[in-house]
Amino acid sequence: MNRIKEVLEEKELTQRWLTLKLGKSYNMVNSYVQNRRQPSIKNLYAIADILNVDVKELLISNKPKLETK
Repeated sequence: MNRIKEVLEEKELTQRWLTLKLGKSYNMVNSYVQNRRQPSIKNLYAIADILNVDVKELLISNKPKLETK
């Protein structure tokens, strides 16, 4: 799972804008944003670069958070 949609919203950017910057089709970018398809590592790094964020900010951890007492 990724956070591309959330980061776009935080930065007030559109999928169409990302489509132009990334050089992919709108359908491909939309599938990334809707988490129907995951971008390759290469594309994930490109998206992070375009959005000016650390690639880690685009990922949702698969590890459960530890509860602290």
